[in-house]
Amino acid sequence: MAEEADSAGKAPAKSVSKLDQAAILLMTLGEADAAEILKHLGPKEVQRLGTAMSQLSNVQQTEVEAVLSTFLEEVRTLTGLGMGADGYIRNMLVTALGEDKANGLIDRILLGGNTTGLDTLKWMESRSVADIIRNEHPQIQAIVIAYLDADQAAEILDFFPDKVRLDIMMRVAALDTVQPSALQELNNILEKQFSGSAGSQTKTMGGVKVAAEIVNNLDSTVANELLEAIEDVDEDLSSQIQDLMFVFDNLKDVDDRGIQALLREVSSEILIVALKGADEDLQNKIFSNMSKRAAELLRDDLDAKGPVKVSEVEGAQKEILTIARRMADAGEINLGGGGEQML
Repeated sequence: MAEEADSAGKAPAKSVSKLDQAAILLMTLGEADAAEILKHLGPKEVQRLGTAMSQLSNVQQTEVEAVLSTFLEEVRTLTGLGMGADGYIRNMLVTALGEDKANGLIDRILLGGNTTGLDTLKWMESRSVADIIRNEHPQIQAIVIAYLDADQAAEILDFFPDKVRLDIMMRVAALDTVQPSALQELNNILEKQFSGSAGSQTKTMGGVKVAAEIVNNLDSTVANELLEAIEDVDEDLSSQIQDLMFVFDNLKDVDDRGIQALLREVSSEILIVALKGADEDLQNKIFSNMSKRAAELLRDDLDAKGPVKVSEVEGAQKEILTIARRMADAGEINLGGGGEQML
């Protein structure tokens, strides 16, 4: 939808999301300046930006000018830029910028900060992390899994056999705090590849909530098998994990304001595929939080959409849940329903 002309009479570019604006801004910078910005971001932010950059096409000069103008205007009102951290997929930057340039940026990011061995694992492919910890003691494996973000941890667990996966998850659920000596031992294991210090304070990690978040990110078949295996060992723990899990159907419990905020962050293509596997109540919840015209278009697109593989539906739903959890962590929405106070 086109925006109205600005006060100077010049029509700005078509509506561009904040993420695409950031991608356009970075693509206008040189490698060194882009690296200086990216090293202040966490892995997941770099992943999202890399994906956005790889999907940019036919960017008009007016759009670039509008992005730069908006950026300069917003910077004038800021005293600092607060940036978070999460999990990362190296291939996204490679796709967006090419192998050489992406590797150059990643090297600058890693060398530019005080990245510890554990933090560096967040920037690695999940298979590589699995290979690194495969032959370590199960407690070390559990500490790594608990330390990483839930989506990356779930991907890593996919590379382990069922029995090992069960052992790791039982240990993750039992974790509370980790002594500095244990973190130092783990950093020593990674010393040949990474540098950094473990610090001197105990660190809170793991627990039933972390276990639930990891299970949430597993493939549904794997998750069900793992929950059944946990139940065979500890029925009460299995129930606690299931109580804390947030699945796609739970979006019905999110208040209207939260659903509206979430929909602004989700592409229509992903939403259509995700809703193919949703029940009527959840579909109606989504429709009721859209304009009448948008809801009609979405219904038409759903009806026109042919059969979709279960794996594709689950993937789309998982992507939306990842966005929802990120927004919840940032205090932008409340996953607990309309009756609870926003955190």
